[in-house]
Amino acid sequence: MKVDRLVSMILVLLEKERVGAQELADMFEVSPRTIYRDIDAINMAGVPVRGVPGAGGGFEIMRGYKIDNKVFSAADLSALLTALSGLFSMVGGSELATVLAKVKSFIPADRADDILKKAGQICIDPAPWTADRAVHPCLETVRTALRESRLLQFGYMAHRGVKTRRTVEPYQLVLKNSQWYLQGYCRTKNDFRLFKLSRTFDLQLQQTSFVPRDQQRPVLDFTDILKSMQIEIELRIHRSIADIVLAYCPYEHFSPDGDTHYRVRFPFVENEYHYNLLFHFGDKCECLGPPHVRAEVKRRAQRIAAIYGGS
Repeated sequence: MKVDRLVSMILVLLEKERVGAQELADMFEVSPRTIYRDIDAINMAGVPVRGVPGAGGGFEIMRGYKIDNKVFSAADLSALLTALSGLFSMVGGSELATVLAKVKSFIPADRADDILKKAGQICIDPAPWTADRAVHPCLETVRTALRESRLLQFGYMAHRGVKTRRTVEPYQLVLKNSQWYLQGYCRTKNDFRLFKLSRTFDLQLQQTSFVPRDQQRPVLDFTDILKSMQIEIELRIHRSIADIVLAYCPYEHFSPDGDTHYRVRFPFVENEYHYNLLFHFGDKCECLGPPHVRAEVKRRAQRIAAIYGGS
């Protein structure tokens, strides 16, 4: 049972006064049976919700009832504020602003300073250090398409710079590693795809709506797949980039090499991303082995030097 769903249900009932079980089930993408269990849990928490039978019936919070601020502990409210503030910093929108304001309204005046202080102890900000001006304007367009089940058309820069034109049924916005993705059914490829928003261009919201199909959730965790592909290479790095390399492997993989260098056992996959990553470390990093990886790094370095007229 998800606490965030229960809180959201209470807010919906406060706003709409009476809502049917099927409407709540559709809203939260669960079964009506789950909604009935959630209503029981809300009642047990001290919020009196009653069912009204017949046409126009549904669930409602008993008239005249005011939510007791003590329903939520200081820790509950701090956690809600932390999570909502982090999400609002990335997505924005009037809906989240309203929910954030409602949660703040539950804070008793005599506990406000303590709760806001605790909420401020953790800052969740998944946005990059510099704003992505190309992606941010797309978010509202995609959210509108999601909300109204309308098709999107856009150009897409695929692998190796191949440009394609796509028509997509949008199903989900995904924030992964500070990057926004759109998961949807591509009518061009007749399959579900995950599109990186920074690779899209000429994004257009279509007037045509679509009937949502059974959604195929995207795979967002490649840990096991990468482990099966990874090898371990040996790097010699200058201490000045140790903090950067630590983002990719633990300190236990470091061993001193003189006064100014480390040798590092570095997890590596033989693909474009990881070879480019080695060049990201610049001249402060040397790949020592295995021999075939070192030879490939050398070959790529020679190609770069040739562009600038070097040998």
